[in-house]
Amino acid sequence: MSRDGERRPAAFWWLAALFTLFVLFLYGPILAIIVLSFQGPSGGLTFPMNGVSTYWFSKLWQGVGVVDIWAAFGRSLRLGAVVMLLTVLLALPAGLAFRKRFIGQGALFYVAVASLIVPSIVVSLGIGLEFRIIDDMMKSLAESTGWGFLQGYETSSGLYSSALGAHLTWTLPFGLLILFAVFNRFNPAYEEAARDLGATPWRTLRHVVLPIIAPSLVGVALFGFTLSWDEVARTSQAIGGRNTLPLELQGLTTTVTTPEIYALGTVTTGLSLAVIGIALGCVVILRRRRAAASR
Repeated sequence: MSRDGERRPAAFWWLAALFTLFVLFLYGPILAIIVLSFQGPSGGLTFPMNGVSTYWFSKLWQGVGVVDIWAAFGRSLRLGAVVMLLTVLLALPAGLAFRKRFIGQGALFYVAVASLIVPSIVVSLGIGLEFRIIDDMMKSLAESTGWGFLQGYETSSGLYSSALGAHLTWTLPFGLLILFAVFNRFNPAYEEAARDLGATPWRTLRHVVLPIIAPSLVGVALFGFTLSWDEVARTSQAIGGRNTLPLELQGLTTTVTTPEIYALGTVTTGLSLAVIGIALGCVVILRRRRAAASR
């Protein structure tokens, strides 16, 4: 029955059942992993559960075999933070620039978002090949010149070089698209009013534009971190010698046969949800402050 007492049509219940099945399909695997991570010491990888405990979380805290899982966790966290920061710092001026018409604007836009179309593994292979060419050139230069500072050179691939570039090819287009949508709805009358009152372009940006689009910038930052946090394909050929957490987790799926890997999945999912919660909290605070300032 609806709120006004009328019977809902049959189509409503069919669509509600379809939506319920969609939600179960989308989140059911995550819920199953979370539940199975709380199995007892004799638990396996499938249902039915054998007891309920936090045993596998304590095992996870001790380490997963020969893999230093917490070092990989820290690498992914640091890389995600850097990607988040750079995504905001690069997408914001790009979004501002695209508000004005300039020569080659269309071509530059398509180049910027092209990496969303190219398969991720191809992007990763290309970046990995590019850095291997750089390594070969540097080693050849060291042999031909004998320069001492190049003698210990091994590779330029790493967390904050090739892996960072690979992740930015994924996060920056999303940041740009978000800001394009934001600025398409942005009312330029606010900037005109600020200029009429004598504000410089910098003060207009700082005190008018940024406070209005701040919730959207939080969204860009959230996209940057979460897309980097769970990225596998673009990282696989461009990471260098030390893996991120998703790559270690992918490797562990073939060797770990206990719910310990489910405990790791629960921890990483919890961190993702925590980041989303913090981002949403920041958006709510920013909107309340803007509403209070406009009164």
